[in-house]
Amino acid sequence: MTMTRKTLGILAAALFALGGLSCSSDLTDSSAPVELIVTNTQDVSRIDLAGDVAGSTACQGNIGTINMQVIPKSGAATGDFVNVRVTSYHVSYQRTDGGKLVPAPFTRSIDTLVASGGTGSIPDLIVFQPGAATQAPFVALLPNNGGRDPDTGLPVVKMDVIVEVFGRTLGGDNVYDATRFPLDFCYACGGCE
Repeated sequence: MTMTRKTLGILAAALFALGGLSCSSDLTDSSAPVELIVTNTQDVSRIDLAGDVAGSTACQGNIGTINMQVIPKSGAATGDFVNVRVTSYHVSYQRTDGGKLVPAPFTRSIDTLVASGGTGSIPDLIVFQPGAATQAPFVALLPNNGGRDPDTGLPVVKMDVIVEVFGRTLGGDNVYDATRFPLDFCYACGGCE
């Protein structure tokens, strides 16, 4: 009986500790007085790797812009402490064509202040690391590598670029939101558009 009580006591303490850990690692704080809303304006939906690999400037434009807005949750959310300092964004990828290979995700630090009720954008948005066009899954689309994605057998790789934006109110509450850019990648398919 004593062994059972000790085991239950240890189990209860472990569950309590796990519950505390999960709460402290939340990305967002539901009690934040403001909400960070992230959207995008997409300029390019197809990337022709022929220009990128050959060093052409045809595909050197921006994929798009990240737009941010800080919206107060109630009329009481005013003052400098509800302004949001955006501190980083994380880029990851999800195939939409059934393929599995994706570029490695990465995180970039930034420092942008968005006032409560105001808007902002991420300057110099980077959604692919330098050299990504010469790595999997894109390298398989090059003619000398067969020109087809090994996962799907298609000459096009389709994926969503997911951009997660992280910030904190000046009062210390975490805020977060994400947006997606659907993109098609091909080689010598008529340029970027």
